[in-house]
Amino acid sequence: MSTLRFHLFGKFSVQRDSQSVKGLDASKEQELLSYLLIRRDRCHPRETLASLLWGDSSTERSKKYLRQALWRVQVALETDEFKSQQVLQVEHDWVQLNLRRELWLDVAILEQAFTTTQGMPGDQLDRSSAQILKDAVELYKGELLDGWYQDWCLFERERLQNIYLSMLDKLMTYSEEHRDYETGFGYGSTILRYDRARERTHRQLMHLQCMAGDRTGALRQYERCVTALHEELGVKPERRTTTLYEQIRADRLDYPDPVAAQPASGSTAPLPEVLGRLKRLQSVLAAVQKHVQRDIKAVEQGLNTTKQ
Repeated sequence: MSTLRFHLFGKFSVQRDSQSVKGLDASKEQELLSYLLIRRDRCHPRETLASLLWGDSSTERSKKYLRQALWRVQVALETDEFKSQQVLQVEHDWVQLNLRRELWLDVAILEQAFTTTQGMPGDQLDRSSAQILKDAVELYKGELLDGWYQDWCLFERERLQNIYLSMLDKLMTYSEEHRDYETGFGYGSTILRYDRARERTHRQLMHLQCMAGDRTGALRQYERCVTALHEELGVKPERRTTTLYEQIRADRLDYPDPVAAQPASGSTAPLPEVLGRLKRLQSVLAAVQKHVQRDIKAVEQGLNTTKQ
């Protein structure tokens, strides 16, 4: 049985069996369908839809344009297989997405992942919940309906982007908790591409880089944070950000316990997971080794000064 796949992140796209659906090239048909997909949990009065999409036309004309657009959408999405179960429920006074029809929608998957893990801090996610988030954020190929600037679209774009960033934030914390610093850094960098002045993310990146043994990178991250806050908001970093910076600069940041990264005795974890743990342990040990070497050098310099 074929399934319709609706992609709204990035450019609008509808596919059936990996083939683009024809007949949805007009902007108003795309807008109508996208609006109904995003707000799929409610009925929409025809008059409201007509006013939303053709507000600069008379009431009679806008209703006519709506009837024509609904017909074109139904023709484009309908197949002999599903004639008795159309995508849209169209009644005399209202229109709604047919929730009984099996559809694939990237927006719905992202929202469901967010709801499923809501209230779960990143450091308390289990592997299954983390995978749900990882799969969902992969669907975010760009901002909602890239290039559209209708008021309703701008509102939904910001709402969904906030959901996306909060999910990345959880995955960043999850990665740090599991000593997967490189992956966590990737999530943080993605967050800053959308919100350059997100100070909490800058702090997490500073911490991740330091834990991974890149003290210089952590200090440079602070400088990027200062610049972003000044240019975007005209403010200085919070006290806790500067405190973290001073700790890193003075080499006084606490390092994680290497034992915590080791697999338990008799572990039956899959080999890929064991390998991941070993790599994380290697990263932690490298950071500790650098820390010890700096201390040794400082002591040796102190001894030499005393002898002189």
